[in-house]
Amino acid sequence: MAGGAMHNLIQFAVFAALTLAVAAATWWRCRHAQHDASAARDYFLAGGRLAWPYIAGSLLLTNISAEQIVGMNGAQVALVAWWEFGAIAGLLVLAHVLIPLYYRYGCTTTTELIERRLGDSGLRAAVAVLFLIGYLCILLPVVLYTGSLFMKSMFGLDLPIFVIALCFALVGLAYAAFGGLRAIAISDTYNGIGLLVLGGTVTVLALKAIDFDLSGIPAERLTLWGGPDSDIPWTTLLTGMLFIHVFYWGTNMVIAQRALAANSVHEARKGLYAAAAFKLVMPLIVVLPGLIAYKLYGDIGDAAYGRLVGGVLPSWLSGAFAAVIAGAVLSSYNSCLNSASALYSCDIHARYVNADADPKKIGQRVALLFAIGSLLMVPVYEYSRSIVDTLQRLNGLYSMPVLAIFITAVAMPWVNGRAARIGLVFGAALYAIFTFVWSPLHYIHLMAITLASTLLVILLVDRLMPRQLPVPVADAG
Repeated sequence: MAGGAMHNLIQFAVFAALTLAVAAATWWRCRHAQHDASAARDYFLAGGRLAWPYIAGSLLLTNISAEQIVGMNGAQVALVAWWEFGAIAGLLVLAHVLIPLYYRYGCTTTTELIERRLGDSGLRAAVAVLFLIGYLCILLPVVLYTGSLFMKSMFGLDLPIFVIALCFALVGLAYAAFGGLRAIAISDTYNGIGLLVLGGTVTVLALKAIDFDLSGIPAERLTLWGGPDSDIPWTTLLTGMLFIHVFYWGTNMVIAQRALAANSVHEARKGLYAAAAFKLVMPLIVVLPGLIAYKLYGDIGDAAYGRLVGGVLPSWLSGAFAAVIAGAVLSSYNSCLNSASALYSCDIHARYVNADADPKKIGQRVALLFAIGSLLMVPVYEYSRSIVDTLQRLNGLYSMPVLAIFITAVAMPWVNGRAARIGLVFGAALYAIFTFVWSPLHYIHLMAITLASTLLVILLVDRLMPRQLPVPVADAG
């Protein structure tokens, strides 16, 4: 008993020491940073001074959290690597199509591009509200729940999930409310390095445990060619997969916000290229361990990664690994809080409530409210039968309609804003039918159909409306 208690004490001490070290290093870097004259730009975009390593590191850790590490390894099939490889296409679209436009118009939020191109502030606000609802009801509580569940099992904590989630929420709120994007990006980069090092260590030790021999794993689990009944049929790579990644990496404020915080398009692109390069090797951390766990333990689902880590990682490293996972959870959580603050402050409050309000104070209040709201939503997911299924169902309700609006703004800026609003509502309703009433095809195919149908409706309605010229908006600078 004494030995077990001492092991737990050492484990927790290493975890606490590394977590505090990252916080201290982040504070030191932020303390010496130059600040921008614009409060909104300084708080939400780090004053436009993020260097490309911080952009890449923050992108990596914001994307990879407990639900990805545990869930993707829990699939125990190589096929899920397409979620990583497909991200490269989304990052390249962001780098070469959207980033030049975001910088051309001096956008603080991704949704600002909609108003700049289509001349419709109401449409911009509507899309921002959809993002905010998604963050509050889906992303934030799921990150809290899955991260808390992992830490509970990692340390064997005899605490309710809600209590652990409260701890995550408080620390994440501190980063988001007081440090802004600069603190988030810096801490993300430090934790991202730790994730790559320790995640890679787990994979190497796991391979060593099976003598670097993957034989015995069924061929259908090793293939990247998905059959009709698989989770990712190969035909979906030609339909909705690309659009899912373009939405997530290109228009989602939680992700694209980092690329908006560089001092130039060139610097932003360097960060995006580095993130794309990381995506080529991430399957070694989020896919391969699950396959190895299948050979060692069989089909054990979401328990695969935790059991593998416990089986191959030396006990003295387990606290460090827990600190890295906690960092990944905090990264996703505080990033989402900061993005929600930016969307509300810039797209809604400054436009419809008080244009002269201090964006930092408003952002801090929004972060607090969203932290409380997401905590209250945690019990909903605690009793959900399938987190992944729930996420797919809920995210699809707005992802493709919102992407249709962005495509319209980029490629068809002459479209009437009212037609775009009608298309937005139509797309959400159509995917709701596909999800809850009638599902004739794989959901990725249905996403592509929803996107195409929404764009068609927007164009048809626009043709029926009186022609009007878009409100001219001068380029930034």
